[in-house]
Order: sequence, then C-alpha cells, then structure tokens
Amino acid sequence: MPAHPRYRINLLANEREFLEKLIAAHGTAQQIVRRARIVLLANGEGWSNQAIAEELKIHKADVTIWTRRWVECGHAPLAQRLRDRPRAGRPGTISADQWCRIFALACESPQDHGRPITHWSSRELSAEAIGQGIVESLSAGHLRKTLKKRHCNPIAAVTG
Repeated sequence: MPAHPRYRINLLANEREFLEKLIAAHGTAQQIVRRARIVLLANGEGWSNQAIAEELKIHKADVTIWTRRWVECGHAPLAQRLRDRPRAGRPGTISADQWCRIFALACESPQDHGRPITHWSSRELSAEAIGQGIVESLSAGHLRKTLKKRHCNPIAAVTG
C-alpha cells in the first residue's frame, strides 16, 4: 500500500482557505464537509488513502473518488469540484418555473378553481395543473413524491 494518496493534491493557499471556510460554515452540507476534509487530508505528502478513510470513518474507495475528482477537475471552480456529477437516467421534463407554479397552485383553495372539494388530493392537483396548461402531463404519484421529497407540503391535506 502506498504511503501517499494515489492522486496527489497540492493545494494552493486560496484552495486550502476555501476548504477550511467551507468546513467551518454551519450551513454546509455534511457530504460536502466530508469531501473537503478528504481533500485537506490528502494534501501534500501526508496521509495514505487508508489512513484518511480510517480517520473519517469512510470507505477507502470514497477517498479515491474525491481525490481523483479534485485532481481531474482542477480547472473547475472550487465549489464545483466537490459536487456530485449529474446522475444517469432520464432528465426531468418539468422546469423549476413549472414546479413553482404547481406549488403556488397547491396553496390555493380548490374551490377557487371550480373544484367541489376543500383540500387538494394529488390526483386533483395534477389534473388542475394539466388543465391550466402548466404542464402537459403529471402523474399524481410523481407529484406526491416530489412534494414529499422537497419537504413542500403547502397544504397538509394533499393526499393520494
């Protein structure tokens, strides 16, 4: 096992300062903090990947992933080097603006839209969004999952 990380990192002063501020900031996501710590520990001739993994209580493969990403993305802005890459799969078809309009609609009374109900169901809300031309299609299940995932529950009674 080598005594140094497989991907050598030699941080510039501004890079080290950026990572240290990122770690100290209370609003930084913990996955980003962990990645910043990996890079800081891998800096110079210090720690092996195994030692970094043991120190941070993570898998050695994670150390390799993030040190490699830091080195390979050397031209990218610092914060971008610590972000996840886009996931595989079909890209979303509903824009952020459309979601905002759907969320706003969920905050309105169904009766204001001619619906004889007091609270939106995901089926009624998706039908109304389609009827208003906000989106071409939107399944009730996808709407329900998105509201839950985004911790956006404009009306507590949005149900299946």
